Amino acid sequence: MKHTAIGIVMMNDERQHVWSANEKENMVVLNRWAKLLRKNLKDRTGSTPEIIIGSETIKNITSARNVGEQLVRSNCKQIIMCYNVWDFPYLVWPFIQSFGTDKPILSLSNNNGAYPGNVGLLATDGALRQAGLRTHRIVGDINDSLTLQEVIKWINASQAATCIKNEVYGCYGGHSMGMETGYFHLVPTIKYFGTTVYQIDQLLLLKTMEKISSGEIEKGFQWLTKMLGDRILYDGKMLTPETLKRQIALYLAMKKVNQEYDFDFCGLKGQRELTEYVCLGDVPEMLMNDPYDWNGPKEPFVCSTEADSYAALTMQILKYVSGGLPVLFMDVRLYHPDIDVWDFCNSGNHASYYASLSEDPAENFKKITFHPALEFYFKAGGASVEFDAACGPLTFARIGLWNDKPYMVIIKGESLSLEEKLRKKINSETNPTWPHVHARLDCDFKDFLRVFPCNHIIAVSGNHIDTLRYFCEICRIAPVILEKGKQVDNIWDLVK
Repeated sequence: MKHTAIGIVMMNDERQHVWSANEKENMVVLNRWAKLLRKNLKDRTGSTPEIIIGSETIKNITSARNVGEQLVRSNCKQIIMCYNVWDFPYLVWPFIQSFGTDKPILSLSNNNGAYPGNVGLLATDGALRQAGLRTHRIVGDINDSLTLQEVIKWINASQAATCIKNEVYGCYGGHSMGMETGYFHLVPTIKYFGTTVYQIDQLLLLKTMEKISSGEIEKGFQWLTKMLGDRILYDGKMLTPETLKRQIALYLAMKKVNQEYDFDFCGLKGQRELTEYVCLGDVPEMLMNDPYDWNGPKEPFVCSTEADSYAALTMQILKYVSGGLPVLFMDVRLYHPDIDVWDFCNSGNHASYYASLSEDPAENFKKITFHPALEFYFKAGGASVEFDAACGPLTFARIGLWNDKPYMVIIKGESLSLEEKLRKKINSETNPTWPHVHARLDCDFKDFLRVFPCNHIIAVSGNHIDTLRYFCEICRIAPVILEKGKQVDNIWDLVK
């Protein structure tokens, strides 16, 4: 997974008799922080962002400029400013102006009475905020696990913000069925996230499908056949070996075009052109978002159904803050007030990973069935993917706009394992041939309805609420965090 380099520096006292006595110890502390972070910042593949240590403490104007320029040469995209002793606050300016004021800034201090780093933090960080810079502050002991975890949350947020900046979203076909909440709103997206779009007609995918090797298509077909066996419910019309192979070809074509254009994430319009004349996008979208295919493990590549651009952007953010996990895309379909359960389901886009939360595709596919596509909606045929998501904690989120200003709704929740009879009853009330997440959200139905921006909701495994709050603050958008028992105002009061 992509990472950006992190700079870490130590602010210091300018008096020579002071810094000459503490320089060595301060650099020891700085290196200890870097070592701890390298050890604990691993993503799902085991890789970690590069951490660049300032070559000396910032103790005069010359060192401030030199260290700032050193980190620029190392292409650092965020900075952690450490405070182990009192420092001279004005030195932050020759440092931060050399490094760049447009990057995420964390001020990190000890909580030590003898060496008041937190005093220096508040004086120095306060100067940055007076000038309008957005910063974050963490105070705690280097040996405290809670402090370390809070620093990691901030870094994951800053990684998400700095990684999506300058990324390009590949939009195949434009937003589907005129869903304007899924449109790529260019100016606010570039302004707040630094992400742009390149739109390509779905015709290119069709032409690329014609060039895909029949051997590679057959390889994918045999892999799915082995994984699913008689749970591929061929009906001789909508779901046949031919229509399934067409879906595999679409996946391979999308993968090929993504690589050729060097897209960072993508969305597939599907309806109505592909679904009526080529095939349903469910299998290709599942495979794009999964951490594997028939060629082995791979990085999940975010692909949103119906080319919902703000769904795709939310998915990409959740992928980064979770350390590279696959991400779920769902319709906000039906709420059951008697049991406080949401049924989130839609045709397509549920990564098969969520069937058992396993890196082993065989474990996940044990719980998956391919059904014939519904002819009423998807005339070209193909397979719909059906399974119920495994139980476990989830973080739900979605970026929306109010008056052209982005905000993110964030909700802690979980996927439930329901008793079989109840599960079947709930699924039958929507569509039993589609994937489902039986979710319980840590928020009230009325609050959800009051502020949620659209019909598509995104989720990722684990609890990432604090990290997403940091992310929103770094990007200067409003985090709208819903919690049970805590009523929220109307969205126009929250997004200003």
